[in-house]
Amino acid sequence: MTMPTLTAEPATLGKSEPSAKTSLIGLSRADLAARMAALGVPERQTRMRARQLWSWLYVRGETDFFAMTDIAKDLRAELAANFTLARPTIVTEQVSLDGTRKWLLKVDGANAVDAVFIPEPDRGTLCVSSQAGCTLDCAFCSTGKQGFNRNLSTAEIIGQLWLANRALGVRSREQRIVSNVVFMGMGEPLLNLDAVIPALRLMLDDRAYGLSRRRVTVSTSGVIPGMDRLREECPVALAVSLHAPNDALRDRLVPINRKYPLRALLAACNRYLERAPRDFVSFEYVMLDGVNDSDAHARELLGIAARVRCKFNLIPFNPFPNAGFARSGPERIRRFAEVLQHGGITVTTRKTRGDAIDAACGQLAGDVADRTRRSGKRRSIPLTEVRA
Repeated sequence: MTMPTLTAEPATLGKSEPSAKTSLIGLSRADLAARMAALGVPERQTRMRARQLWSWLYVRGETDFFAMTDIAKDLRAELAANFTLARPTIVTEQVSLDGTRKWLLKVDGANAVDAVFIPEPDRGTLCVSSQAGCTLDCAFCSTGKQGFNRNLSTAEIIGQLWLANRALGVRSREQRIVSNVVFMGMGEPLLNLDAVIPALRLMLDDRAYGLSRRRVTVSTSGVIPGMDRLREECPVALAVSLHAPNDALRDRLVPINRKYPLRALLAACNRYLERAPRDFVSFEYVMLDGVNDSDAHARELLGIAARVRCKFNLIPFNPFPNAGFARSGPERIRRFAEVLQHGGITVTTRKTRGDAIDAACGQLAGDVADRTRRSGKRRSIPLTEVRA
């Protein structure tokens, strides 16, 4: 059972229509100062004005230049004339009985992406998207079946956190409802690092969102060049979508394995751990009935665990139309976990949250104008803002 709800203040959530103006969302303080200089702000004032803007954008969450009252009126007018504060807009919001919230967010006239908030007693986790669709086409993932349109911008990624805070009633940094962020929504984050890394830096910045590196997780299907770049530029917690214990099966389930096979992937994991904020990699493993869930598969995983410090997160498969897979039964999942645990491996089985509103792992599909022609007939959702 679900309880669809409407956002209370749709008109204040920003615009995402195509614009010739540059968005200031997602820029560093140095970049903001450079924009001030380009507007003719005296050099001695640029850093001060950048600090003021930063505070309005990320501490107060302001969306209107003219409301930034400690900035001179003429400069506010110049900012409004030359820049935008565009963020995604909420098309629909659904709330599951377990408290999980899913927002469909319009990012342009043709595409919408999903973001999901999962409340738990000790934390609140926001799952964000990094692309409109996904190029990787993993066999068991609804997002991949939607095809791919484009990468999201830094403003569109950080805008998901901004919108979630606003929708959840956060009005100051002291209210920490979102304590964790996971890049496990639509898309492969490591194929969009030019936008993802600046978004990560904003999330981690103590003068912006102030999240811990240990509480921000980037998930990848195994894009090795991206893993190496993330390690160098902004290491956070890492999750790898493993889903198979050998190359033959992983080639079928996670096609990028044909380019970056397990031997190379595990070596990249070890390189990443040299700078990671956690001393292990989380291996995500979706449990597919009769496909990858035998005791023999579990024993093969012990060999992988001997090569990389890791823990396993077992994910009961979340079905979607025409998926072609079924979820492993509870007893099979329990037995699979037991084999790993007896081998000395830390194992968790993910509690399915939000599946009633298609917000669970692997179910996010958004609404994507596919450029790959992979999706065939896709569902159509009118991309208009919700009106109360």
